[in-house]
Amino acid sequence: MQKGKFTILGFLVLMTTLTSCTSMSKFTQSVKAKTAQIKAKTTQLVAKPKRVLPAVVAVPETNNETNETIEFLDNISVKPGRIYLKKVSDALEAEPVLTKPELADRMPDNLTDVEKSNWLQLKYSIQMDIAVEEMNNIPLLQKIDEWWGTPYQYGGSSKRGVDCSYFTLDVMNAIYNTNLKRTAAEQYDQSEKIDWSDLKEGDLIFFKTDGSRSITHVGIYMTNNKFVHASTSQGVTISDLSQPYWQKRLYSLGRVPKQ
Repeated sequence: MQKGKFTILGFLVLMTTLTSCTSMSKFTQSVKAKTAQIKAKTTQLVAKPKRVLPAVVAVPETNNETNETIEFLDNISVKPGRIYLKKVSDALEAEPVLTKPELADRMPDNLTDVEKSNWLQLKYSIQMDIAVEEMNNIPLLQKIDEWWGTPYQYGGSSKRGVDCSYFTLDVMNAIYNTNLKRTAAEQYDQSEKIDWSDLKEGDLIFFKTDGSRSITHVGIYMTNNKFVHASTSQGVTISDLSQPYWQKRLYSLGRVPKQ
């Protein structure tokens, strides 16, 4: 009887041992499987080598039917509406970015006329760093706001893209009843040259931005040393004449009589 008890007890110990071994084996296999999965994922996440960018900057053309380009400067060649820099090292000095126009700066549609005027005065007083009460030409602010943030496009004349001379042509015609010619150089020839001390709102400011002898950029003077223009880097925006970039390129001030 005693021997039987020991036999049953031994059998139970043996079964417990076998069960433990089986569980341990399954656990070990599970750990190995997980380890293999982790190694596989780690292999897939190996960092890709960095690409070496070419010296030539290429901007893809999406809606251009021809490959014709117009080379008008040593460092720049263009297709209508697009600007290309041939080499990174040849790039012209970039225009300064003070306050980049954003679509969020657009006037809300659900304002009354009084609220619209107040909104415009506040917005552009901030842009020009002056008191709100000094922003009195509401039609001018409304016209600028129609164009605000429109991207620059060489030869452009719409809200999809506009260049500097068409922007001045449109604003001067609508607000000051002045008919300007199409290009910045023609507007320079058309204007009467004035001194800095005589500069006032609505006068034209001419620049030579690319180092050539001809006028290449034009803007409209506002107040407090600020002018509005179609910038190649920001689109229609307000810039500060005290910036070194504009100081070095400022060439002349002009006024075109009302017609």
